Amino acid sequence: MAGRYFDEWLIGQEINHELHRTVTETDNVLITTLTHNPQPLHLDTEYAENSEFGQIVVNGIFTFGLMIGISVSDTTLGTLVANLGYDKVVMPSPVFIGDTLRCTTKVVDTRPSKSRPNCGIVSFKHHMHNQRNQIVCSCLRTALIKAKPK
Repeated sequence: MAGRYFDEWLIGQEINHELHRTVTETDNVLITTLTHNPQPLHLDTEYAENSEFGQIVVNGIFTFGLMIGISVSDTTLGTLVANLGYDKVVMPSPVFIGDTLRCTTKVVDTRPSKSRPNCGIVSFKHHMHNQRNQIVCSCLRTALIKAKPK
C-alpha cells in the first residue's frame, strides 16, 4: 500500500509526484466523447486553429482527472475512505496535445474526524504543471483517511 494514514500527514508536507504524462490526441478525444462534450475547441482542428489558441485545447476534465489520478499513489492509495470534496478548481493555462504534465501536492490542513474516531481529514493542494512549468490546473482536495491501525 502506497498511501499514507491520517497520522502520517503533517501540514506543510510537499510531494513532487514522480509520474509524468505526455498528453495524446487519443486522451483528449476519448474524454471529450465519453463525457458527450461537443465543444469544437476540443474536437475540431479547423475551428481550434482559428481560435486565439491556434490549436486544439485539451479538455479540462482530462487535466483535472489526471492531476488527481497521479496524486493518488503517493497520498491516499489504500487509506482513503472517501474524497469529501474538490474546491477552488482553476485552470489558469491551457493544455495542448503533446504537453507533458506533472503534479505536486502540499498538505494544507489536517484534523481528526468528529464522526469517525478511526479516521482523519486531510486537505491537499494539488498543482498540475506543464513542461514550461506553467500551472495548468490546481485544486483543493479534502479526503477522509483511515488512521493507522493500532
